[in-house]
Amino acid sequence: MKVKKSEALFKKSQDVFVGGVNSPVRSFKGVGGSPRFISRGQGAYLWDADGQRYIDFCHSWGASILGHAPTAVASAVARAARKGLSFGAPTELELELGQLIQKAFPSIGRMRLVSSGTEAVMSAIRVARAATQREVIVKFAGCYHGHVDSLLVKAGSGALTLSAPDSAGIPATLAQKTRVLPFNDIEAVKDLFRREGQSIAAVIVEPVAANMGVVLPRQGFLEELRALTAAHSALLIFDEVITGFRLTFGGAQTVYKITPDLTCLGKIVGGGMPLAAYGGRRDIMDWVAPLGPVYQAGTLAGNPVAVSAGISTLTYLKSRSPYKALDQLTAWFTEEIEELAREIGLSIRINRAGSMWTLFFNNAPVVDLTSAQRSNAPLYATFFHHLLERGVYFPPSAFEAAFLTTAHSKAILKKALAAIEKTFKKLPLS
Repeated sequence: MKVKKSEALFKKSQDVFVGGVNSPVRSFKGVGGSPRFISRGQGAYLWDADGQRYIDFCHSWGASILGHAPTAVASAVARAARKGLSFGAPTELELELGQLIQKAFPSIGRMRLVSSGTEAVMSAIRVARAATQREVIVKFAGCYHGHVDSLLVKAGSGALTLSAPDSAGIPATLAQKTRVLPFNDIEAVKDLFRREGQSIAAVIVEPVAANMGVVLPRQGFLEELRALTAAHSALLIFDEVITGFRLTFGGAQTVYKITPDLTCLGKIVGGGMPLAAYGGRRDIMDWVAPLGPVYQAGTLAGNPVAVSAGISTLTYLKSRSPYKALDQLTAWFTEEIEELAREIGLSIRINRAGSMWTLFFNNAPVVDLTSAQRSNAPLYATFFHHLLERGVYFPPSAFEAAFLTTAHSKAILKKALAAIEKTFKKLPLS
């Protein structure tokens, strides 16, 4: 497969952008080779600058649950853009989106729209510290919550892929206010609360981890987090930037029947446009300016173009509720992949929650960061490039989630399975 134009663009781009990209994992450093420069997307497919077509399982890292360029969303964006791109003032559209979010997430009594998941998490952490008058934040190894200074410690996502779980430029004094525990280890959480419970402002968690690959919570883990934080007057923050509107209309907290104090949303909530949100209990959110002393602002927050994309997407998800069908389709697809691997003798594990999943080259269960890191990342890189040559675009990292969308039909997935089978046969048995 010739990708001369992508390679030329990447070479030029390295003189303009750091590493030639605007987000590290896009550089293909985790899998090697040159990244594909994408020219367009439609439905389940991407086309690169050389005209090659790919079945896409990345879908803007989960943001595009309706596939690329869905007609209703694209039309809503065009209508809004014709009226003005941004006003720096309230609009009725903001209210409409906020009300849709509240219907999906009853735990969000009040919210604030922002422009990225990182902003949402950063703001939620600031509010939590103010509301509790405490400073310590607890997070879990392998969970990525954006490039927030105090949380970029043993992070997942691109930081894990690039073997840089700790970032330079973060003051040691700030990192010292963060406690990092193993995901799914509730005894470690209990022990920390016994020792430092009066200093802990909040526990932040991806209810289904998706940035060390998909890792599901063990039975009772989230329930215990809720009980422990409540007992010690600390806050529980659910980072649902990925799981919000992905697992069901009310996110992971609806699936697991847990009510967090604060919730962070992103990706799907903006229909693929730059938009995110954080919110929760009214008494906590009332700390945010202009009602309270916690300052947070953003010129483009709630801009009508992004909000219109969000409204269109959430309206579809609420009225059509594609979740059961997506879950069943993804279950069938991942089971077919597992069967292909068994027939060939490859050791793989697939972790799945609804339409999000990860294929690990691993012969043991993946339940936390340690077990995820035992996966064969070089073998994944070989797998990735063989698939790319066959027109299938997986996440360019062994430690990210893959996604199905409403645009993935069974016929398209059968084509992907044929490519996966051919690729498996090219791999060394492990």
